Amino acid sequence: MIPGKHYGPRDLLAIARRRKWLILLPALTISFGVGIWSRMLPDQYRSDTLILVVPQRVPESYVKSTVTAKIEDRLQSITQQILSRTRLERIIQDFNLYAEKRKTGIMEDIVERMRKDIEVQIVKGDAFRVSFIADDARTSMKVTERLASLFIEENLRDREVLAEGTNQFLEAQLEEARRRLIDNEKKLEDYRRLHAGEMPKQQDSNLQGLHNIEMQLQALLDSMNRDRDARLTIERVLADLTVPDTAAAPAPPPPSPSGDPMSSGTAADQLQAARGALRNLEVRLAPAHPDVLRMKRIVADLQQKADAEESMRPVSAGPVTRPATSAELMRISRMKELVTERGNLDRQVAYKQAEEKRLRAAMADYQKKLEAAPTREAEMSELMRDYETLQTIYRTLLAKKEDSKVAANLERRQIGEQFKILDPARLPEKPSSPDRLRINGLGLALALGIALALTGLVEYENETMRSEEDVRFVLNLPVLATIPLVAQPRWRAIWRWRLIAASATGVAVVSAGVLFAWRMLK
Repeated sequence: MIPGKHYGPRDLLAIARRRKWLILLPALTISFGVGIWSRMLPDQYRSDTLILVVPQRVPESYVKSTVTAKIEDRLQSITQQILSRTRLERIIQDFNLYAEKRKTGIMEDIVERMRKDIEVQIVKGDAFRVSFIADDARTSMKVTERLASLFIEENLRDREVLAEGTNQFLEAQLEEARRRLIDNEKKLEDYRRLHAGEMPKQQDSNLQGLHNIEMQLQALLDSMNRDRDARLTIERVLADLTVPDTAAAPAPPPPSPSGDPMSSGTAADQLQAARGALRNLEVRLAPAHPDVLRMKRIVADLQQKADAEESMRPVSAGPVTRPATSAELMRISRMKELVTERGNLDRQVAYKQAEEKRLRAAMADYQKKLEAAPTREAEMSELMRDYETLQTIYRTLLAKKEDSKVAANLERRQIGEQFKILDPARLPEKPSSPDRLRINGLGLALALGIALALTGLVEYENETMRSEEDVRFVLNLPVLATIPLVAQPRWRAIWRWRLIAASATGVAVVSAGVLFAWRMLK
């Protein structure tokens, strides 16, 4: 082509007439090769089935399904399970698919080829289509039916497994929540038992108990004061009664040189004097006083001595005792009554002192409980908060467990969401592929494109001036005359052989490509 020149339709037609064989031969050769290749392609039959997603029969307001995933997600999961190598190998062996390829190829490649021949397409939100392409029409229909049944079975199995798994998971969680709730209840019970009386709810009763004990203690102290006053009165009376006893006593025998009345006279006189002294001591002192105990030992010794003298005395000689007067007997009787009353008062005071100690300990215990109430209230609030949280969790899990149980029963009875075949697989009446008309049309277009591209390349590299216009355009000189090309026979033969060689090369290349494609498809 001449640089800078504008080529119009007439120029392009002239190029086409001049390069007609360069255009026709590659175009015809490639079109012929594509036509042969399309005829060599095996017929492929496509069978499909439409599966409808049927919602559960029981309204979700009554029974809520445990399967909440979208149909797209569940369909993708089921498709991956069905397209597994184990499932596809079983189908290949059952229907004897890809028999020729199994003789020379490996099973992994054959399974991958079958995955490409299976197509799952969602038609609408509640339906999807499953199709399969095979070399035989009946095989295509049978395999499609098998795939549809696998989708239905796998959906039922997955829903049932998911419902059972959810039910078992909730049951395990419910058992764990029940165990934690029981442990927390036991902890609360132990806490209440350990801190009995210190709970905030018992504060009013503790205050009332403390008030009652204070009143009892005050009454007890008043009673003890009265008992002590009575005992002092008895002590004064006993002191007054002791003096007449000494004045009314008979005159003792003459004192011994030592000055001790119990060491002079007979043993009987000494015993009588010792007994009088013991009575005086018992009136003034307690029975466990050392002087009283010493005097009792002296009386016991004198009693033995008097008994010994009595045994050695003549029989005719009897003891001479002075009878006690009535006043002395009344005084002694009164003193004994007072001593008895004083002992009763002492025992009452001792009992009341022990009771005072007990009441004061009870007051301290009530006071301790009242002081511990704020701490126990905070600790109890924390324990109750944990208990209420666990109780809420348990009730929630229990409700979910019951719902899951009903949903699992729904899936077992197969009244939940299901897949239903709406359009069953049919026997294909004609091949779905290859579309030979389309292939040949595309081949012809490709051949013309290649031929035109080749012609354009040849013309682009050729800058030959072929007309007066070319000469005037390039040289800008007037043309005096034009001489036509006179081709010699040798040149024509050379051009003919070149054309034949190019055509043969094109046919060979196209044939090799067709053969290679046919072997790959086979």
